[in-house]
This record gives sequence, C-alpha cells and structure tokens, in this order.
Amino acid sequence: MSAVPNLTTALTGPLQEIESHFLSNQTEIEHWFRSQWMATQAPFYGSVDLRNAGFKLAPVDTNLFPAGFNNLNPAFLPLCVQAVQAAIEHLCPNARRLIIVPESHTRNLFYLESLATIRDIIEKAGLQVRIAHIDHEEGDRTLDLPSGRQLTQEALQRKDSRLVVKDFDPCIVLLNNDLSDGRPAVLDDIDPDQTVTPLPAMGWSDRMKSDHFAHYKRVSAEFSELVGIDPWIIDPHFRKCGKIDFKAREGEDCLADNVNEVLEYIRSKYVEYGIDEEPFVIAKADSGTYGMNIMTIRDAKEIHELNRKQRNKMARGKGGSMVTDVLVQEGVFTFETWGSKNAIAEPVIYMIDHSVVGGFYRVHTKRGVNENLNAPGMHFEPLAFADTCNLPDQSAAPDAEPNRFYAYGVVARLALLAAAREIHTLQPE
Repeated sequence: MSAVPNLTTALTGPLQEIESHFLSNQTEIEHWFRSQWMATQAPFYGSVDLRNAGFKLAPVDTNLFPAGFNNLNPAFLPLCVQAVQAAIEHLCPNARRLIIVPESHTRNLFYLESLATIRDIIEKAGLQVRIAHIDHEEGDRTLDLPSGRQLTQEALQRKDSRLVVKDFDPCIVLLNNDLSDGRPAVLDDIDPDQTVTPLPAMGWSDRMKSDHFAHYKRVSAEFSELVGIDPWIIDPHFRKCGKIDFKAREGEDCLADNVNEVLEYIRSKYVEYGIDEEPFVIAKADSGTYGMNIMTIRDAKEIHELNRKQRNKMARGKGGSMVTDVLVQEGVFTFETWGSKNAIAEPVIYMIDHSVVGGFYRVHTKRGVNENLNAPGMHFEPLAFADTCNLPDQSAAPDAEPNRFYAYGVVARLALLAAAREIHTLQPE
C-alpha cells in the first residue's frame, strides 16, 4: 500500500526544503511546541485540512468539532486513547463520566460511525460515556451501524445548572456539534464545576474563520522565525469582507477589492519564487463548515458576473443561516494525486489534546487542483497514513513517507495552537 499520494508538480524542491528545515530543527521545534502548550492549553480535539502545493504547505480550515474519526488507521487507537487520557487530566482529573453532544437531526451513517469511534476511544480511556442529543422534539433513539456497533442517543436534559441524562451526571460534556444552527439556551450558564468543551462560543454561531487565521498568522510568524523560513510558505494570505448580501447584490465592490488585493499579493510572491501558475483565491463564508458557500475566483470581475444560482448558493449556509461575512483566502493548489485515475487529494490531520493521532486523504475524482475538495463526490482513503505524524526519519530523504507526515503534523499543530489561542482569548486562565 502506498501511503503518500504522488506529487505531480515539478515544484517539489521547495517542499523538500521545508521538510529539511523541519528535520534539521526537530529538537527546537518540539521544545517550542512544549513551551507553547504549557502556556496555552490545547483544545480537546481538532482536525486540520492542509493543501500541499509543492512550493507551499498550508492549512485552509481548522475544525474544532471534528467528525471522521472512523477514517483513521485503527493501528493508532492506542495513541488516541493516551491522548484522551492526557486531555481528561487537564480538564477534570477525577472525571468518571462524560456526555457527547452530537450533530443535530443527522442520520448520516459516516458521521454516526465517527461518533461511535469517539465513544469507543473515550471508553477505552477509562470513562463512562453517554451520547445526548439536543433535538428537543425527539426522544431516545438507537441505531444499528454498518460496522456492527450500536449507537444510542438520549435526550440531553438540564438539572438546575448541570447537563445530564437520566441517572447520569458527568464531569465533562464534549461537544461534537458545531452549533451552526445557533447556540441553544440549554448550554448557557452551566455550573462551573462541569466542563463543556470545546467552548460553545467556538461554535459557528459565534466563531469567525478570519479570527482563527489572524491567530494563525501570528503563530506562523513566530514559528517561521524559529526555523528560518518565509512565513508565506506555511500561511495563506487573507482578507475579510463584512456585511455582504449576495441576493441583493450589496457589498460586491468590497468583495471585489479584497479579491484584487489578495490576488496581487499572491502574484508578487509567485514572481519572487519563480512560480509559473495562475493565482486564485477562495471566497467562503466566514463561519460555517461542510464545504458550503465556497467559490474559486481568478479575477475580481467574476464577482460582478455571478448568476442568480451562484449568488443563491453563496447566500445561505448550513441550517439556512444567511451569509453576510466572507473570508477571501489565498488559494493553495493541491498537486497531490491518488491512484491510477490521478484523483486530486489533500491531507486531513487529526489531533487529540496536543498530540497528532493520525490522518487520511480526502480524494475527489471530479475536482481540480484549485478547487475545494470537501464537496459531494469526495471519498476518503482511511488507511492512507500508515505511520503517525510524529516520527520523522533523519536518515531518510526529506520527502520520504515519515518526513512528509512529520511536516504535515507540524503545520497542523500550528493551526491547533492558533485555535488554542482563540479559545484563550474567550476564556483566559
């Protein structure tokens, strides 16, 4: 089994240079990360979508309510269990019970398999686990999953200022619901002795991607100074355009101006590095997930040429929420391909606490190197990462499998650190 897709670009030199930098500075990098985690507690878990352009390796999305744990290599289960135990020690050392609050109104079997996997990992870490939904009109429900496992969801209840299910009062409530539909009142004013993690304020009802990437910009600048690289190599440039109304065609000039600014910046960096590619940007809703409200733009004039169908697609997000804020982000090519059909691929890295616990490739046979792959028709190569992302081999080539994975793990942890700082601004120690 080949664990790393092929890099089809000839521009592999700079990426090998990044990997070489990371390898030669591994001791300093790991010491730096340890000091950062001591200063700022890592989120309970997270996943990061990376794009590998050969000349640039950068995160394009950081999810603090990750699904997809069922796609990880089962060989990494002990690593996941150890990482959960470390996370529990930070949150509630004496914890015996934990409730998982999942996505609402979903019968998506892939998601439910991920939910069952998270439950199994936490149980193996030594906790009693129940799953409690916030769909108030529905009671308890049990489903048989394709894996042979059974998943029971109970109705989440409020007892005074604590979240409970029948005869089960947990120390920790783990959100696996991104709150795109809004933050329900049941999560407000919780007993401070009961830990809700991640903070409800980190759900998409409150959180902005532009805030995250502002934190990431500072993190990547600090890190790049440590290892002696241009921060642009690992940092996607971005601008924010607020208060746009796609349906009413209001705010289009603001969006076009920001697209122009980002494109001009990319062009200047491409000239600096001798990159012969056409720059593009990704315009996407500043909050939300599931690959919705995303478009690829190569020229600002395309903003004024959107047809009604395109504007309607951009106007509403998950749960029917209106899109008024747009992130204009540097487009990062993905020149990795998978299989004989050369399907486009991108790595997704998973972390629990501050540990990288594995990853896989998101693959799409009908999308291009400059398009969003988180779209209908995608699939995952679940056993893609045969090795973890924290065991580089200094005796091997920079782009050898463990070293490629190490580079992925480093950049993903930078994004996780940015998320940790986001959380810290809302809940300082």
